[in-house]
Amino acid sequence: MQILTVDDDKAITELTAILLRAEGFDVITSNSSRDALRIVREQKPQAVLLDMMMPEMNGSQLCHAIREFSRVPIIMLSALNDPDIVAGALDNGADDYLVKPVPSDVLVAHLTRLIKRTGRPSISEARPASWAANTQPSKS
Repeated sequence: MQILTVDDDKAITELTAILLRAEGFDVITSNSSRDALRIVREQKPQAVLLDMMMPEMNGSQLCHAIREFSRVPIIMLSALNDPDIVAGALDNGADDYLVKPVPSDVLVAHLTRLIKRTGRPSISEARPASWAANTQPSKS
């Protein structure tokens, strides 16, 4: 599964990429909102992780811009835990909102649940066969 992680802090995107790659995800990183928009348009990742506080556009604005052309699953990651900010991000199209720091196993669980729910999985060879079987639509 190809995941785009967007944060203006390069150390955060690199750490997130290392954690997700260890779980079998293919990760693209971006440290710019404009670059992230281009990547979503051109590479069509299966999910996007967005930081809320960024200089060009905040995560909520970037999420809204992505929603103008894509239904890609979006998870907001932020140190901000204000109910109005969370509600605003969800109103702008985010599918989920997690407060940093997020344990890697929790992040992976949210990502896989969201991708399975939206029907956009692309099974990585690193994923166990039991996970792959659970992503197929039910025949009942």
